[in-house]
Amino acid sequence: MKYLIAGLGNIGVEYAATRHNIGFMVLDALAKEHGVTFDSGRHAFYTIIKHKSRVIYCIKPTTYMNLSGKAVSHWLNAEKIPQENLLVVMDDLAIPFGKLRLRKKGSAAGHNGLKDIELKLGNNQYNRLRFGIGDDYPRGRQVDYVLGAFWEDEKIELPTLIKKASNMVLSFAAIGADRTMNQFND
Repeated sequence: MKYLIAGLGNIGVEYAATRHNIGFMVLDALAKEHGVTFDSGRHAFYTIIKHKSRVIYCIKPTTYMNLSGKAVSHWLNAEKIPQENLLVVMDDLAIPFGKLRLRKKGSAAGHNGLKDIELKLGNNQYNRLRFGIGDDYPRGRQVDYVLGAFWEDEKIELPTLIKKASNMVLSFAAIGADRTMNQFND
């Protein structure tokens, strides 16, 4: 069975450690854990992980966050991966920092990366792993917050949370969304 895991973020060193790049960070940790590296591909950096007889294509779109759907759509079609085997990993302002929630479908909730994926796929019927980044920013400063670095106290917890998120990705591929939600969702 084949799976597509799309970690959302923005390319460029200036975005590397920002809240909006948590999807990239989760996939980087997963790749490191499995001893694989990312190569340049069409619309994304990609790598392949084999886990429990599953083939997991991991992509980090190079289209920037707001055009993530272009990469997701291309890789689903090119690798003939069914949409139910897609998992998008991204930041979520509406969830407190440190909370992780897997959902089988849902609204974009203002997330531009998800909006573009929904536009390109024509629906919102795909799995997503929402990584809570909280909403600790002054009114009107949302963009600065998501494109900013994690607070020092958050950086202490980040490795444990990223490890949990990568375990959720592997669980999704191995046992499915429902069982993974029951086991891991906060």
